[in-house]
Amino acid sequence: MKIRNRLNPSHPCFSFEFFPPKSEEGVTALLTTLEELAPLEPGFVSVTYGAGGSTRDRTLELVTRIKRQVGVEAMAHLTCVGHTKQELAEILERLSAAKIENVLALRGDPPKGEKTFVPAEGGFRFASELISFIRERDYPFCVGGAAYPEGHLENPSREVDLRNLKAKVDAGLDFVITQLFFDNAFYFDFVERARRVGINVPIVPGIMPITNYEQVNRFIRLCGATLPMRLVLQLEKVKENPEAVMQLGVAHATVQCIELLNRGVPGIHFYTLNRSPATRMIVSALRARG
Repeated sequence: MKIRNRLNPSHPCFSFEFFPPKSEEGVTALLTTLEELAPLEPGFVSVTYGAGGSTRDRTLELVTRIKRQVGVEAMAHLTCVGHTKQELAEILERLSAAKIENVLALRGDPPKGEKTFVPAEGGFRFASELISFIRERDYPFCVGGAAYPEGHLENPSREVDLRNLKAKVDAGLDFVITQLFFDNAFYFDFVERARRVGINVPIVPGIMPITNYEQVNRFIRLCGATLPMRLVLQLEKVKENPEAVMQLGVAHATVQCIELLNRGVPGIHFYTLNRSPATRMIVSALRARG
């Protein structure tokens, strides 16, 4: 099923993001995690794409296995990094042949060790070009894209960032999923600004439950998300206690999600980091609310 048909504020869906493990043992563990999450009835799961397409085959394998074995709708991430147009066309053909209906079209981050994005010779510079390519070739995919409530680190302003998103939507996006955020005010302000410039596709908030003190600080440096000062102070008090950090992270994310749902989001996308306990606790609490 196409994801756009599952994004409904009157019946919002929960979705989960995973990254491809490096080993077959990791794949087995991931499939076990998915089976643990299946009773929560996720609307879909997504599988990321390594820098430079380094996990291309594993991503294709996983989305196919998830859809066939676990019975959950799967979305494949696809990036421009390191790929020519012909290579991207071949990947899209393989996804279509595997009956994958959903793709998250991204520019992608530079490969590890490189600070700036350099398109492959004969490739694309921007996600909007990849989206146009998918639409011009008439692939039957439901296409999602990324959005940044606090602005992308490479853009000089949030206004420029919003113009870039508008270009992606105009190229043919069906929905967008946001970068993680810890303060809902950024999401609500972003949605309001997006609607004002004519971006009318569903905007799904992305939530990452804090489960590790050092890890969340690393993510913040990488993506530029802001931690509310109250949360920072609370984390500082318990940073030496991993269980307390996770409990605090779960509580904060649950409160975030309740407010988001009360204000009519079409769904919530969880960045799981390939672990299920925190996400399972949050979604179970949200389901219990009725």
